[in-house]
Amino acid sequence: MTTCKLSELISPAFYDVHRQVKAGKVNEVVEKGGRGSAKSSHISLETIILLLKNPDCNAVALRRYANTLRTSVYAQVCWAINALGLSHLFRCTVSPMECTYLPTGQKILFFGLDDPNKLKSLKVTRGYVGILWFEELDQFDGPEQVRNVEQSCLRGGEYSITFKSFNPPASARNWANRYAIETRPGKLVHHSTYLTTPAAWLGPRFLSDAEHLKETKPIAYRHEYMGEVVGSGTAVFENLRLDSIPADRRASFDRLLHGVDWGWYPDPWAYNGCAYDAARRTLYIFDEATRLRTSNQDTAKILIEKGVCQDKDLEETLTADSAEEKSCGDYRSYGLPCRSADKGPGSVRTSMKWLQGLSCIWIDPEACPDTAKEFSEYEYERDHRTGEVLPGYPDLNNHHIDSVRYATNRIWKRRGT
Repeated sequence: MTTCKLSELISPAFYDVHRQVKAGKVNEVVEKGGRGSAKSSHISLETIILLLKNPDCNAVALRRYANTLRTSVYAQVCWAINALGLSHLFRCTVSPMECTYLPTGQKILFFGLDDPNKLKSLKVTRGYVGILWFEELDQFDGPEQVRNVEQSCLRGGEYSITFKSFNPPASARNWANRYAIETRPGKLVHHSTYLTTPAAWLGPRFLSDAEHLKETKPIAYRHEYMGEVVGSGTAVFENLRLDSIPADRRASFDRLLHGVDWGWYPDPWAYNGCAYDAARRTLYIFDEATRLRTSNQDTAKILIEKGVCQDKDLEETLTADSAEEKSCGDYRSYGLPCRSADKGPGSVRTSMKWLQGLSCIWIDPEACPDTAKEFSEYEYERDHRTGEVLPGYPDLNNHHIDSVRYATNRIWKRRGT
């Protein structure tokens, strides 16, 4: 086998991802980012390396439509084979479209999901399918379609891993964007941009085009080159940061704000833990809980077990929707110092404008997946006939948004904040 330095083939942004894959720490890698981020190059290289490491394993690369395979994933895999100096050990054909590792007979197969029956009857002559690559994930029909493919292909064998790559669509409601913020054991989500790709790989024309778009159309630049979910023009919150909150930052919170939005069914009971940095105008949302058909006594127990308002050395407040004063009284009887939110005329508009005007709403998506989903997908409504954006804030799928408004009630009610 020809030796080569992987560090010269893999963009530096993916060094840690490669180490985790090599160590077997993950079984799913979601790579999202902008143009020129080299994510497809990395996955094609990783596919070849894993194939050689697991001699009974075969791979399948997928696009939504078969007519896009030859110039995308197939060409990318052929590039990886050549870059690794292995072209003399592979036979690559287009009819059928496959790459065969000659010493073992292992194959990399290519399919479009416009004919899903081909996958249902998929058979390999040696070993099993253990590596899947979904390129342009957002173009597939949804998580159910992708899950069905995984269930059909990943059967048997000791090793399996799935790669999913895409450029995030503008709308936060797109299923692939929503999927990327969901967490589960063994899943690694990685974001990359062209800024971490060696300039020589991209060329001067690519870089100059990126700089021109940055200067002339900054929102388009953020979407296309930085891979940001910039919204479709109707996002309510454009100041979100969905990222883990470092432990040292958490330790610096000297005042904790807790909020509750009452619910039963179909509306959920929603809780959030927050902290506010007035100097930086940053709201941190670090904890959540969501329940359906759960009594006040049981939800109070959830908060007590979380330690809400239990540490006498911390300054903490717990504020809930005043529409259910009895529920607030129930919490007080269970030992939680719950007070009712001071709402009044125009309070929704005032609190929402305050949240929108913050420099940053920093939500930990791993600790608060429901909250991250609500805030990132919350959009103004449009008139179905004219397409114009309607005034006001939709009262739909906003239970954690409401609990955050209640948690920060005493802050946004003050003048000058």
